[in-house]
Amino acid sequence: MPNSAHPISDPTEDSHTHHHSHTQTKAVINRLSRAIGHLESVRRMVEGGQDCADVLIQLAAVKSAINNIGKVILKDHIDHCLVDAVKNGDKESIDRLNKAIEQFIK
Repeated sequence: MPNSAHPISDPTEDSHTHHHSHTQTKAVINRLSRAIGHLESVRRMVEGGQDCADVLIQLAAVKSAINNIGKVILKDHIDHCLVDAVKNGDKESIDRLNKAIEQFIK
């Protein structure tokens, strides 16, 4: 169940109308796949009763990987979508990015 402080939006309800053309999509997908695999291995560590310190170290690695994925997505979005939004005076897209950044850096 989503936390009400961090609602998960339904992409089908997105009023966002411009097309996203990112150059890092494949890299992001590859990084996500690695992070998912790493997180699954952490789950197996917990299931197997591994030492808590080792689990925490691996969780820190997963968290770092997720943060780095977010940075790649943010840079790609700034380089492509935000540039277009500024050129077109699309204040809504700029506001949406600001809100997303606020959530990401919490």
